[in-house]
Amino acid sequence: MTNALDHHAMLAAAIAEARKGLAEGGIPIGAAIFDEQGTLVGSGHNRRVQNGDPSMHGETDAFRNAGRQRSYRKLTMVTTLAPCWYCSGLIRQFGFPRVIVGESRTFQGGIDWLRSFNIEVIDCESEECVTLLTNYIQKNPAIWHEDIGEA
Repeated sequence: MTNALDHHAMLAAAIAEARKGLAEGGIPIGAAIFDEQGTLVGSGHNRRVQNGDPSMHGETDAFRNAGRQRSYRKLTMVTTLAPCWYCSGLIRQFGFPRVIVGESRTFQGGIDWLRSFNIEVIDCESEECVTLLTNYIQKNPAIWHEDIGEA
């Protein structure tokens, strides 16, 4: 089990990915996957805009970059924003036991559903994550609504 200090260190990797996405002209949502020792296994960011790929969310990019794993049952998914239903399904499907969320104020996603399967969801309530995404949404509301399927 990780402690609160580790959560913020892990979240920093996801935030760095979100900032990469923003610098590329995309939606600033980042994710990272860590093993039980806290070693980074893979990271990524939302590339829907950059790649024209509606399935390239931050969590799916991190998942792909982590490569094939024998098991996901001891890994932690870290994401700057509560995972959408699509990414929540990925977390559930592959048996991640824990998700560290930067924030869920901007978007709730499927965190209650994940919790219903006894998946540990830790919300860091990061003001940095809130500010990063809300500033983007204010400037790009149409892209955001497309990303969450409300276009």
